Amino acid sequence: MMIVIALILAITPLLSACGPKAKEGEVIKIGMMTPSTGPVPEKGLPGQHGIEDAMEYINNELDGAGGYPIDFSWRDSEYNMQKVGIIVQDFINEGDILFTTHSSSEMKAAQGIANQNGFPGLAIFISTMNLHPAEHIYGPTPDYGDDWTALAKYYMDNIWEGTGKPKMALHLLSGTVGAGTLDGAQLMAEELGIELLKEEYHLISTTSEIESLNRIKALDPDVMIISGVPASTAVIIRDANALEMYPGMTIMCASASFTKSLIDLAGADNCEGVYGVFHTVSWEDDVPGIKKAKEYCQKNHPADYGNMDYLSTWVTCLVVREILATAVKNVGYEVLSEGGAEAWKAVEEEGIQKLKGYKAEGLQGGTFVYTPGDNRLNKYLRMYKITNGKIISQGDWEEAPLMKYEKYGDE
Repeated sequence: MMIVIALILAITPLLSACGPKAKEGEVIKIGMMTPSTGPVPEKGLPGQHGIEDAMEYINNELDGAGGYPIDFSWRDSEYNMQKVGIIVQDFINEGDILFTTHSSSEMKAAQGIANQNGFPGLAIFISTMNLHPAEHIYGPTPDYGDDWTALAKYYMDNIWEGTGKPKMALHLLSGTVGAGTLDGAQLMAEELGIELLKEEYHLISTTSEIESLNRIKALDPDVMIISGVPASTAVIIRDANALEMYPGMTIMCASASFTKSLIDLAGADNCEGVYGVFHTVSWEDDVPGIKKAKEYCQKNHPADYGNMDYLSTWVTCLVVREILATAVKNVGYEVLSEGGAEAWKAVEEEGIQKLKGYKAEGLQGGTFVYTPGDNRLNKYLRMYKITNGKIISQGDWEEAPLMKYEKYGDE
């Protein structure tokens, strides 16, 4: 009898560790969108593929979230902000308990209805106005204001060798991407000892920036930060080469553009030596999670190999799984199963806001953790440089401190 009891006690923890098993038809529903067609397919399509492959991995090899398959409803926003609101309402109507957008612009169009209803969302690339003040929108990465600060600090610490203040040009995509970058620059430039020149703006559909670059050239900048998407940034870099501005001044890029498609579109020679900041590891890093990302990418979408948008959406899917699994553990499946306000509140308060110490298989720096008042769930960035057509890391991860913006109501 004692032996039997001992065996039961020994086996029980193993059984309980397996967690709940979903009955047929029991799933956890979420909504996800990417701009796979329209003006930015070089970002949206690899992002869509990263979602599809990561969810295949999660459901087939990681037992879903807390033992329940994740049923993800994917939509193509076409980068049409009027369509985004319709998509978010669809997510609500079909019982999804959280949603993700690929871009900060999509989230800007979505966050009104999301915040009004308490429907939690994550933007994979996120801007300052998505996060400030902190409501129901979260970032699995730092924001574009953090991008600028990381680039500027690296420039001052590792590149600038002159006296006085370096002159910095900003070439900004109109909308959330450029605005978030400018937010960081205006907040931190004086503290870092940088002279900001009059910023220039470009459209997402730009095909020539010769005119704007000639204005910048006349100001003789030491460094130019470009905050755009891969296609628009490629136009600027090609034109800077044509005007013999580069090589010469330093060029640095915010995260939204810094991916393999930038190199493909601009040409490796034109991009040689360009710096950028990003929130995931590179495809060459030896971390636990990169092996699976490579395996699924090469199996399903080999053309995306090396693309950082693919890797970004892949990591966000892992984070979403951790959020959902935490919520299942804390409140149970039944609370989450029907969607609606009760499920949204539960996944936010008992999933997102209970996130702590998650490493996402080493694919981003530090750990994922919720800090009250700071809706960035990960706060680490790393510098990269394009060398011989590849994106090569330039050092260790750096933590981005929380910056507060009075213009958005931060206190």
